[in-house]
Amino acid sequence: MVSNSSVAVELQSELERIMLSVFTGVPCVVLLTINAIILFTLRSKQVFRETSRYVLLTNLLVADSLYMMISQIMYFIANSRVFLTYPVCGTLILYTMLTDSIFPLTLAEMSIERYVAVCFPLRHSSIVTLRSTAAAIALVWAFSFVNVLIRVALMCQFPFEELDSLDMNAICDIFVVVLTPVAAEYDQVYNIFVLSSAGIIIIFSFIAVVITARTASSDRNSARKAQSTLLLHMIQLVLGLSPRISLPLSVVLFQVMSWINFVRLMNVTYVFLMLLPRGLSPLIYGLRDQAIRPILLSNLCCGLTVSVKNQISP
Repeated sequence: MVSNSSVAVELQSELERIMLSVFTGVPCVVLLTINAIILFTLRSKQVFRETSRYVLLTNLLVADSLYMMISQIMYFIANSRVFLTYPVCGTLILYTMLTDSIFPLTLAEMSIERYVAVCFPLRHSSIVTLRSTAAAIALVWAFSFVNVLIRVALMCQFPFEELDSLDMNAICDIFVVVLTPVAAEYDQVYNIFVLSSAGIIIIFSFIAVVITARTASSDRNSARKAQSTLLLHMIQLVLGLSPRISLPLSVVLFQVMSWINFVRLMNVTYVFLMLLPRGLSPLIYGLRDQAIRPILLSNLCCGLTVSVKNQISP
């Protein structure tokens, strides 16, 4: 499948490859620009820099932006018919895997923060502190980095010395880091563990918040907002899972479609299943947050006056 994909790229006309580059590049640039504006907004006020949920959102934005950047670079390399060496390709793939793992784990942390805020409001300020938030973020990055180190060790088991050259004769894709059966099994186990763990945490937090919202002593308005936030996290996780969920379907389509049509379809799914979910979710999160929305709208409108009430609450 990997080697034949390069044949499909060769069959594309120069004009079509340019059009596909524009089709994927423009949304990526727009989404990265929006992410940069959101990051600027989050860093513009002290209350955002000192509130845990906004610190976690900042971490998610940074990871997703890096993920989109490296993914788009790899797309341009493949679309330009440039074949890399195994070490270079492996480095790029591992980099995307590092930032990709941050996404579900940070969503889980953001869900836990909302769970504590609603279910333990009196202890929230003592449990969810900037120090504990920084430790949680560091733990997520360390966990993802260990995953990368394990994948490097598994890659080294492949007999590269038996190859005539380290130059690849196909486009760079994830199969470079799953060259052995052990690596393929590890990839499946790791993805199932991370994604199922994040899903369980988000669902548990959502159920706990729903139960708390029904009690007479709870702040029902705050609980309803937390429910909406956790529901958004579930949608984000599902959208983030969509490339993996669609993989079996891609295998089936690969067998029944021509190579060139399959590559065209993969370009469309790349935009709608990889770029848009990562780029639009932070924007939706920012626009629905009462504290961020006025400043974000003003920044998105290049400083023009936004006629909304600017009231920031920590």
